Amino acid sequence: MHHPLKKIAGLLLAALLMLALLAGCASPPVRPQALVPGEYGYLKEHITWLIRKEMSKNNVQGLSIALVDDQQVVWSEGFGFADRAAQTPASGDTVYRVGSVSKLFTCLAAMQLVEQGRLDLDKPLATYVPDFSLRSRFSNAKPITLRSIMTHHSGIPSDYLKGMWTQQPQPISTLPALIRDEYAAFPPDTVFSYSNLGMSLLGLAVQNASGQEFSRHLQQAVVTPLGMRHAAFSAAIGTQAPAARAYRDGEEKAEPPLRDIPAGGLNASVNDMSRFIRMILAEGEFNGQRIIKPETVHEMLRPQNSSVALDQGFRIGLGWMLDGLGGINIKNVGTVAHHSGATLYHRAQLVVLPQVKLGVVVLSNSSSAQQVVNSISTEALKLALEIKTGQKQPEKKPILTGEFLSADELKAYDGSYTTMAGLGRLSPRSGYLKAELMDRSFRLVPRQDKKLQLQYRLLGLFPIDLGELGHYGVSRVNVSGHELLKASDGEQEVVIGEKVTPVALSAAWQQRLGSYRITNLGDDTQFADEITLRLADGLLLIEYTMREFGNARISQVIRPLSDNEAVTVGLWRGMGETIRVLQENGKEQLSFSGYRLEKAP
Repeated sequence: MHHPLKKIAGLLLAALLMLALLAGCASPPVRPQALVPGEYGYLKEHITWLIRKEMSKNNVQGLSIALVDDQQVVWSEGFGFADRAAQTPASGDTVYRVGSVSKLFTCLAAMQLVEQGRLDLDKPLATYVPDFSLRSRFSNAKPITLRSIMTHHSGIPSDYLKGMWTQQPQPISTLPALIRDEYAAFPPDTVFSYSNLGMSLLGLAVQNASGQEFSRHLQQAVVTPLGMRHAAFSAAIGTQAPAARAYRDGEEKAEPPLRDIPAGGLNASVNDMSRFIRMILAEGEFNGQRIIKPETVHEMLRPQNSSVALDQGFRIGLGWMLDGLGGINIKNVGTVAHHSGATLYHRAQLVVLPQVKLGVVVLSNSSSAQQVVNSISTEALKLALEIKTGQKQPEKKPILTGEFLSADELKAYDGSYTTMAGLGRLSPRSGYLKAELMDRSFRLVPRQDKKLQLQYRLLGLFPIDLGELGHYGVSRVNVSGHELLKASDGEQEVVIGEKVTPVALSAAWQQRLGSYRITNLGDDTQFADEITLRLADGLLLIEYTMREFGNARISQVIRPLSDNEAVTVGLWRGMGETIRVLQENGKEQLSFSGYRLEKAP
């Protein structure tokens, strides 16, 4: 019979061995005693080591990086394979889908037209897209303007999923007719709620105001003047070099065509994207040609939402994210402007530091690479900043944890919360909170500053260093009747959850509990499967499995407004959106984002 402590020690040793293997066996290059301004040799060595380690750890097939110091590309290189089967290496000219980084170009093109007097940021979208309309439950709401779309404060639903990823996508000019019966998710200018659909409608405004098809106009107005010779907006990526093949879990996959080209349809290399970065760092000029006015660049990089209470400390410009919490976290450099991108299988991150004139772009052809492109971008810029200016990032000082919250203060957190990752639960325990999310549990322990800190225990016994995550403080705040959870690193903060409470459920909705299937999928890529409507702890949930995103099981709270309508509950992407009950061919169906859902027998 084995001694219990010996068994635990064996398990711990095995776990530590696994962590060591994941970390990789190679050591980082030796850091020189002094870093010389303008000399990026050590940076290339160190970030190359980091890239290879992270690619191996995360099963990333191909990745490319370009680092820009003012108007000089100081490093451009590829790693792994653009096409593994053909053994084609990735390079600075490998073309990837850049996903939502495309939105920066769409906003830039719109601002060019603003400069020309053909668009006005603060006029209603319907001025430029006359057939646009959404239903609304919000009396006295402001109109949806181009500015509110660029800042993701328009209240337009996140997506219109039907026909978004499909083999024969319709042009963006069809969108107004498709969404005419959809409801606004929020009143404009009340909360940040990311919207691909809104950005596609902005692209339609660009198309209408310019008199050219969107992709053609972007090529003429932005891509060609910047000399981005491998770049183009398109519904799909090419199948021939220099285009990258795409991968999930090491298996080659085909990216389906995309309808919403203004939101995510740019194909480009890091060498192409470095030219865009140079233009931003030069305040709108590239190789002596004025692409956009300096004051326009300043406006795009200016926080636009400082007065929006529900955003708390989160800041966004016109298209540009200005809050790095949780991903791009670089301190004491002024503005940190960035945008990430994700298609089904490609991942991207672009970051600029305008005040110190540094920028980086990292692109990958693997669906597992999001945290990789984020961390590589951040670490490359931190090291570049130190080389260029001598400025190091401040060391994070640990905050003492212990019994700093009373039992009553912990109990105040008790309940269910909607989050960007689905439904979560906080339960008070002796001296800490048990947190449950996406079938995982962890601890939130009180800190000396009265916030809560994330803690994970290996085998439920041994605390694990969570790196940057372990420095965030979680706290409660009530804003306009919304009981929110927010995370802070001491300087920046972001809302991460909203408390939800049970509501009475009518007989009509109780009869709808069960499994559902999509009846009008057509040639669309199926994202959601195993769709169920169920009741848990008094909350009505819609649950589904995301097949193309690691088979993640998502739970969303929905709140009935009547026997025929319900909304998803929460304050961010995909929330506030409407599920309607329809009768078709004598059968009841649920309608959401263009899809029809029929209850399984």
